[in-house]
Amino acid sequence: MNNYVYAIGKKLYINLTNRCSNNCDFCIRHTQDGIEGKTLWVNEEPTSDDIIEQLPSNLDDYEDEIVFCGFGEPTYNLEALDEVASYLHCIDKTTRINTNGQGNLIHNEDITDLIVTSCDVINVSLNSSTAKKYQQHCKSQFGEKAFDAMLEFAQLCKQRGGNVVFSVVDSIGQQDIDACQKLADKMKIPLRIRKKI
Repeated sequence: MNNYVYAIGKKLYINLTNRCSNNCDFCIRHTQDGIEGKTLWVNEEPTSDDIIEQLPSNLDDYEDEIVFCGFGEPTYNLEALDEVASYLHCIDKTTRINTNGQGNLIHNEDITDLIVTSCDVINVSLNSSTAKKYQQHCKSQFGEKAFDAMLEFAQLCKQRGGNVVFSVVDSIGQQDIDACQKLADKMKIPLRIRKKI
């Protein structure tokens, strides 16, 4: 069975796709098939109905924030993301997306209006302070232009009223973390440092 919905502690996550425009050197996919005993590779991408059917019946036992984050970049499955987010908002849940910020490149159009409407928190993986370093770490299929597109995505979401945060993985080293902090401060977007899984 595909694990479209999985829990870590009291937090629920929604796994929308295996597709990703990055091949990050720190990605969990290089070392394991899932997390906490749940295999996150999916045989086919879910529809919104597939996801809603997998939501636990005791939904109120979990935290109110439900996160779009799995083994791929959530914006690839945009229709399901939008429809599931709408459903969750109707039952008083909040939503967060963990994204690489390349959704506009992936879809070849500006999707930030939809993202801001669907996601109460937009966590954009910054992971480096320059395009060259970003490409070294994240190996985007779009090359170095992915970095500027990611920054623009974050800025557009913020301009449209989105609650945007940047994140970096602690494995990039303190010097790069400090440089990312300066960039985030310049853009007036908070930075979160997360541990490598």
